[in-house]
Amino acid sequence: MDDTPSPSERYRQGLATRRSVLGEAHVDRALASETDFDRPFQSFITEGAWGTVWSGPGLSKRERSIVTIALLAGLGHHEEVAMHVRATARTGATKDDICEALMHVAVYAGVPAANHAFKIAKAVYAEMEAEREAGQETGGDQDEKRTA
Repeated sequence: MDDTPSPSERYRQGLATRRSVLGEAHVDRALASETDFDRPFQSFITEGAWGTVWSGPGLSKRERSIVTIALLAGLGHHEEVAMHVRATARTGATKDDICEALMHVAVYAGVPAANHAFKIAKAVYAEMEAEREAGQETGGDQDEKRTA
């Protein structure tokens, strides 16, 4: 008999939201690399971050994307900045939106944090443009180091 509990509705909603923001391939890779060690963490972020926060009614995915990138940049979580900039292809946040968010980072979290985030965003947008020109899908389906 399998003692694994069935996924909660919040988990199912979180997984759907996570896929819509980060892309099927990214989420499939994260789930495929899941182990007994990090499975509780993956469930936690799927239910909490994606099933509660990202799935909530208060902000659009575009607005959540902008806020998330600003917070990640201000806190220096560079790999996550790259992943979420790539996800803007799915959330509707524009380059102008992200530029404005990073300007706020410069004022409220510091110029070095914003400077590094601008560098990351420019590189990600250049990769996405090259992928578009090559006819490849963009928006989170590239190999990412993080699995959030």
